[in-house]
Amino acid sequence: MSISLLSRKNIQALTPYQSARRLGGKGDIWLNANEYPISANFNLTDRTFNRYPEPQPENVINAYASYANVKPENILVSRGGDESIELLIRAFCEANDQLLYCPPTYGMYGVSAETCGITTKIVPLTADFQLDLAEIEKNLDKVKIIFVCSPNNPTGTLIERSDLLTLLQMTAGRAIVVVDEAYIEFCPQATMVNELANYPHLAIIRTLSKAFALAGLRCGFTLANPELISILQKVIAPYPLPIPVADIASQALQKAGLSQMRMQVADTLNNRQWLIEQLLQIPIVEKIFESEANYVLVKFQNGEKVFNQLWQQGIILRNQHNALGLQHCIRITIGTADENCRLITAIQQISQD
Repeated sequence: MSISLLSRKNIQALTPYQSARRLGGKGDIWLNANEYPISANFNLTDRTFNRYPEPQPENVINAYASYANVKPENILVSRGGDESIELLIRAFCEANDQLLYCPPTYGMYGVSAETCGITTKIVPLTADFQLDLAEIEKNLDKVKIIFVCSPNNPTGTLIERSDLLTLLQMTAGRAIVVVDEAYIEFCPQATMVNELANYPHLAIIRTLSKAFALAGLRCGFTLANPELISILQKVIAPYPLPIPVADIASQALQKAGLSQMRMQVADTLNNRQWLIEQLLQIPIVEKIFESEANYVLVKFQNGEKVFNQLWQQGIILRNQHNALGLQHCIRITIGTADENCRLITAIQQISQD
């Protein structure tokens, strides 16, 4: 008998999330995971590896509270934003509850729900990648948690603040609304943090993976009111953050680290603008969607061909052709100036073939 038959039925049927590393590829230009292209440089200062770490490292919590302009009791730190997604589902959803999300968007919302045995409801974004509030309202029955990504991955678009507020008003006392702000450093004015005091059912996901150039660290945060945070503390692992992770995260959130992050953001935004200007001049590019993140979504005349030919050249992008409404679209992470230049040269060559 196959051992897989002993696993839970929903796990047997589960298609795992296709992360950039799971998809693989062989190349020297990696523009498929929305990482910062150059590694951050920190040295370990805490080497007490014989002791368990703090359940919620005080230095990290206090530093992030100062950075995000909230109180320490508004923060839970976790193993990346992905753990935050699962914690919220485990803490608030029972077997007969449902989760709602709006594709095209980050695929882990659905995968985490399936992993936990929670049924999902899908309400697609509108043609301009905004919330379909009327359709969401029709589908709120049994929904306990709603995930919204803003800026949205993979489209790069911001969800209208007024729509998020309407959604929060619509769900008060009924469901948790989670706003995933993984890319908020690239448009900090759009954060929903200042609404935490007004909406006790609002949770915000943050990460050090993107603008902080610490994707390998796996350090994320949930921002919410203290009551919601205390609920999550009941289900999180006893020691979620290893000592080396807490050490480097704390350094990244000090004055020098924050200054470095902001320089990285400025560099990314400049490179994004250059890349867009160059792409606009290439005939096989049909559309470049507006982006407020460290990537751009591009529609090509034949996106499959472009993606495959670049893949074969060692330029690894993220194919979105099979995502809802994104036929022939490719998501391109903003790389270094040199990587962006090599990418444009390669696409120009494909256009001329």
